[in-house]
Amino acid sequence: MSLLFAIIALMKKLVIAEKPSVGREIARNLGCFQKEKGYTEGPDYVVTWALGHLVELAEPQHYSESYKRWSLKTLPMLPEHLDQVVIEESKEQFDIISSLLSRSDISSVVIATDAGREGELVARWILKLSGYTGKAERLWISSQTEKAIKEGFENLRPASDYDNLYHAAECRAAADWYVGMNVTRALTCYYDAKLSSGRVQTPTLALMTAREDEIESFEGKYYYSARGDFGLFSASYYPEDNTVRFTDDALSEEFASWKDRKGKVVRLTSEEKSDTVPQAYDLTELQRDANIMLGFSAKETLDTLQRLYEVHKIVTYPRTDSRYITQDIVPTLPERIRALSATIFSRQVDEYLQSGFRSDNPRFVNDSLVSDHHAIIPTEEIVRTEKLSSDELKLWQLIALRFLEVIGEDYIYKTTVCDIDVDGKLFRTRLTLPVKKGYRSAAESAGLKSASLLTDDGDNNFALMTLKESDEVTLSSVKIRKNVTNPPERYTDATLLSAMEHVGRFVDDDKLKANLGGGLGTPATRADMIEKLVQNRYVEREGKYFVPTAKGREVVRLAPEVLRSPELTGVWEGRLEKIAKGKEDPELFIKDIKKMASDLVREVERSDKVFSPKFKDTKKCPYCNSDMMKAVEADGSVHYICQRLSCQYEEKEVKVKVATGASSEKKFTTDASGKVRVVISRKSSVKIPKAVYETKTVVVRESKHAYKRDRRNDEERRPAANRFSSSDFGGGTMADFFRISQERNKERSSRRK
Repeated sequence: MSLLFAIIALMKKLVIAEKPSVGREIARNLGCFQKEKGYTEGPDYVVTWALGHLVELAEPQHYSESYKRWSLKTLPMLPEHLDQVVIEESKEQFDIISSLLSRSDISSVVIATDAGREGELVARWILKLSGYTGKAERLWISSQTEKAIKEGFENLRPASDYDNLYHAAECRAAADWYVGMNVTRALTCYYDAKLSSGRVQTPTLALMTAREDEIESFEGKYYYSARGDFGLFSASYYPEDNTVRFTDDALSEEFASWKDRKGKVVRLTSEEKSDTVPQAYDLTELQRDANIMLGFSAKETLDTLQRLYEVHKIVTYPRTDSRYITQDIVPTLPERIRALSATIFSRQVDEYLQSGFRSDNPRFVNDSLVSDHHAIIPTEEIVRTEKLSSDELKLWQLIALRFLEVIGEDYIYKTTVCDIDVDGKLFRTRLTLPVKKGYRSAAESAGLKSASLLTDDGDNNFALMTLKESDEVTLSSVKIRKNVTNPPERYTDATLLSAMEHVGRFVDDDKLKANLGGGLGTPATRADMIEKLVQNRYVEREGKYFVPTAKGREVVRLAPEVLRSPELTGVWEGRLEKIAKGKEDPELFIKDIKKMASDLVREVERSDKVFSPKFKDTKKCPYCNSDMMKAVEADGSVHYICQRLSCQYEEKEVKVKVATGASSEKKFTTDASGKVRVVISRKSSVKIPKAVYETKTVVVRESKHAYKRDRRNDEERRPAANRFSSSDFGGGTMADFFRISQERNKERSSRRK
């Protein structure tokens, strides 16, 4: 019996985190200090980590040799079951985890990956491919503080409690594979163009192409607005109660002639109003505000936020879709406030700690509106701002300020509205004065601008304080402005993220609208999806705006209709939610997905459309004569890409330094005083630079047609200048380059013999 107890005492638990930084922090809190490659070990625990996903679904060729070649004949691809494979780039870390799982002293596993659907999938697939079938527990926490980690390990739950969540995650991955792989291949093969499509990518792109269509079809209309000068104050003309716009040319001319007209105050009302505190941040709202206030892209915000969470541990879990906290977090609020004491928020912190703060606001504390993770708020970790980079500090200040605003009181203000009648025309102005600053004092005391402040709707004409009803006033003149209506604005990171989050407003069906409560994609994947659209050259960034390319617009036009709409995500999310709750059979869901994939392939094959992008500033492909897409790279070089899958020719214009042959001589002479002087003489009186830069075209990718033609025909079609790589341009003439090419050809021929 004593031997048994001794063996048990030597057994350890293996903890699997999602990232190295999280794993190291958990290890530190569990007393694991023996660092090894890929893991850290202690007396009771071994802590290792994934690198995000270590396992993925296998590519089509894994199931059949016929799938290696992209062809309509092999579609649809519907393997009975989808297999998982280790990602080659991270195979070393997978092997480390797999070997740890097979150690005889490992008694059980603690899944400590991100608490959510995708985090569950990361760990379960590792365990599945490692063949592990032993005991497993689940750590479910929302921050990486010492307190949260210790409490989490004191309240571990059986991993089986999350089996349905795992099934939902697997179904999501499988559905995206069956639909995405099949439709992408169908579009690419049928239209002979490199096209891709998916249930999140395509409707997101469709939002931007639809906006571009609206902009192009927009016809601006003129309208007027009028502002009256009453001496100590000014007021706007209101043709109707809620608008200052009018289109009557005659009225505009009449106002221009008005001078020193008498008017009367017909209404003077004062009302006390309130502006409720803003809500805490979820990831999407933070990305939106960071784009507006700081100019960060969605990806930049997520990456910076991840460092604040993992490295500095001063904010809670980033990838959340909730703007609320649960009741059990409320007792920790004083400690979280106190952690901000040594920052620019110290004045507001002192006030809250001395006078109290609001912790019962249902717009902030609501258990029913928190699923996997609560809102993004500061942790109890003491903040050392000097350790933060500039971007980290700016983003952290947004989060900390919003947190302090959320626990503040409503902003109370008094607004006075004054209506003046001048010859039957209504002019209106107003004055807004604060009564109780409430949550707005947090930004003011820190000297920051709050992202939550509403645009002031008052003219702040303090002269109104001296007026009363029936007073006579004099309108000295009227200033007329002629304006034109603006087209809809293109999407920015901020507005696109909002559209993706609230995509339900683009759907008419109430049930689907409800299922789209989570929006397109997840808070964690939206930034990457936007970047993927840019990398695929479906959209381009012009300043802060996204502009769909001709290729992107074609993708939307040619994609099956069901993929262009967010409704598909609404349907899927509704069913995945049921699977996660154990209310739907996963196998039935996958069966329906396979049928959908098959139907979508047939829909593409029956299409009578043609891939015909309207490229601007294009040039013809020297092989297939189709229009090539022009792309300007980050370094300013111009890239031309043939879009035909059967061709795939690419070329780039590059600047090449070419020697001119100019030279100069230095001569040393001694003048009468004995000083040595340097005289530079040139062979020509004309100043010639030693080198100049020429624009040359280099081949980035050869056309597939090049390998199917006779070499002589090939040389006739292609300009000789195009046959050299950028490394060949070290100076010299075209004759030199041609000579080098012939020598290479002779050398290759001799090798063959």
